[in-house]
Amino acid sequence: MRLAKYLALTGCCSRRAATRLIRDGQVRINDRLANHVDSVSLIDTPEGQRSAEQIYVNDELVCPIEAKAYWLFNKSVGTDSRLLAHLPNSLIHLLPETPRLYPIGRLDKDSRGLLILTNDGELTHKLMHPDFGHAKTYHVQLDRDFDDAFLASMAAGVSYKDVTTLPCIMQRLAADKYQITLTQGLNRQIRRMSQALGFKVIDLKRVSIQSLQLGDLAEGSMRPLSSAELADLLASVACPESSA
Repeated sequence: MRLAKYLALTGCCSRRAATRLIRDGQVRINDRLANHVDSVSLIDTPEGQRSAEQIYVNDELVCPIEAKAYWLFNKSVGTDSRLLAHLPNSLIHLLPETPRLYPIGRLDKDSRGLLILTNDGELTHKLMHPDFGHAKTYHVQLDRDFDDAFLASMAAGVSYKDVTTLPCIMQRLAADKYQITLTQGLNRQIRRMSQALGFKVIDLKRVSIQSLQLGDLAEGSMRPLSSAELADLLASVACPESSA
């Protein structure tokens, strides 16, 4: 098994993050620095499957492969999605010690709503890779009322800096509030789209990712996905055409 895939399966990080760690010289196999073409051999132990080799990330021994876990988290405004222990408001301080979970993607510190927490590196890769174009839906409140021309402009795609966003699905929720469904994941995309059209976002809440709905889960709370939710989510990422 390729090293990056193995690191993702252990819950250490996503496959993409593992690739960066290997590139930056932060991964060792036994006594040597790892490289991107390295593979590992799996063995069974009482703690679970692990590599026959000793794998270290930032000089810490990587634990065996954990059973897959999938949780839904309702992030509050102010919580930082980055797992940085030195930040007092980091999401890492809200996560259980086991299983070791990390978020699929991020929400800005000043945004709130749905995050998927998992140790499944394959699912993380599929949901984050831009080629899959998975749907994410948000409820957005602006600093003032907007007209139908604003909705049409947002839906058609907005140009700012050196990008033009892909078409998206827009729906009015109130005079100053809309629902947007994106298949892109550009940095601060909704805020920048709105700003380019002369508006400021004052509240942004992610309410769904693919088939998974935030529902009435309280802010700051998390729960495991039900078997039905997980089956629907895995089926949707297995079929990219279903997310168009």
